[in-house]
Formats: sequence, C-alpha cells, structure tokens
Amino acid sequence: MTIDLHGRTRRLELTDQDLRSFEAVVLEATPDGIVLDRSAFYPGGGGQPPDQGVLLWQGVETRIEGVRKGDDLYLVPAPDDPIPPAGTVVRAAVADERRTALMRTHSGLHVLCGVVFRDYGALVTGGNMEPMTARMDFNLPEVPPGFKEAVEEACNAEIAADRRIDVRVLPRAEAFAIPDIIRTATNLVPEHIPEVRIVDIAGLDTQADGGTHVASTRQIGRIKVAKIESKGRGFRRLRIAISD
Repeated sequence: MTIDLHGRTRRLELTDQDLRSFEAVVLEATPDGIVLDRSAFYPGGGGQPPDQGVLLWQGVETRIEGVRKGDDLYLVPAPDDPIPPAGTVVRAAVADERRTALMRTHSGLHVLCGVVFRDYGALVTGGNMEPMTARMDFNLPEVPPGFKEAVEEACNAEIAADRRIDVRVLPRAEAFAIPDIIRTATNLVPEHIPEVRIVDIAGLDTQADGGTHVASTRQIGRIKVAKIESKGRGFRRLRIAISD
C-alpha cells in the first residue's frame, strides 16, 4: 500500500498541504463515520489533532467534527446532522483557520526539536499540540542556566532565517540511511511501512513525520517558550506558544 492511501481513501493532504476544498464520492456512510474515496482531512497523529470542516451535498451541509482511523478513514459527522448516502458526490471543505494554525504549530515544534537536538543533543520523548500552543518532552538530564531564553532565541533566529520546509517520500532503507532521521527516543515508524515520509527544514532538522507543515519557517510566526517542567528524572517538558 502506498503512503497516501488509507483503506479505500486517497489522502490528498500528504501531497498538497495547502488544499482546503475538494470533491469526493461517498463510499460508505453511517452516523458513526463517512468514508470518502479521496480526502484532504488530516486524520490526526504524531500529536497533531484531526481536521474539522464540512461536506456540502444536494443543498445540504454536514459538519465534520473529526476523523477516526480504522481499516478506512471515517469522517465523524456532528450529531444529528444529515448523512450523505453512499454514491453521493460531495464538496468538502477543511476548516482553514484551524488547519493553518496547526501547520504553523507543528512546524514550530520541528524547529524546537531541531534546536534542542543540535544544541543539547536531546531526543523527543513525547509531544502534543492544539492550534498555536504545544508541548514537547525531551530526555534532557540537566537544564543549563539560561536554557529557556537560549532556546527561544535560537528558535526565533531559525524562523527569521526563513528556512525552506520540504516534504518527500523515500523507500524505507533510503530514509533510515539518513543520520538521526528518528528524533524520538523510541522509533515510532512501524516495521511494515515500506515508505517513509520525510519533513526537512533545510539546514536545521530532517526527520520522519506524517503531519502537515507550512512551506517555510518564516510562516510559523514567533515562538515563545512559555514554561519548562520536570517530568521525572532526566525528562523535561517545554511548553510553547505561537504568535504572529
């Protein structure tokens, strides 16, 4: 199976992260989930929440509150909204403001990851995000004096450098030949996956990743390191906020 196919659904957002509207055919539909033949709704993963949006069909609107993964990708309709029957052609729209905010936030986390790995050699042990706010955990035994300020300054310098953010898909063996391609303490790429999607912030950070990103670091905005927390011996949590 290719990386842009989940069950019966072709994943459009993996190759066009700016796509917000598209036409599709309903393959299956129940109040629990709607399966389309093609979709640009990011289904969630790697700490990035799923997209929201709407389906328009025959003069009717169905609100999409999320996406559920299974053998297929199931768009989760709002309770009591009408459900388009199988075979219906729908016009779908991903909520633009939310997706764009999540793309900025996700790319901001990659800048943070790249800076902390480059300057302190620490790997990621976990992370999560919401629009314009996020946290990332690192296996960092000690917090040097001035760490918070130094990391924030370095992150914003990388943003100001307007580094290009490229996405490509490589055969597994070729991807894992790239030094430090896994920036997490545990390799989260399943062994059965034959292709690996790579997100590359030119000159700063290259890693396996399945989420959506902006095209360059300047589009992130500005990173503020809001708080550093201890999460057990040798583990630190950095909370960040993204702003214009």
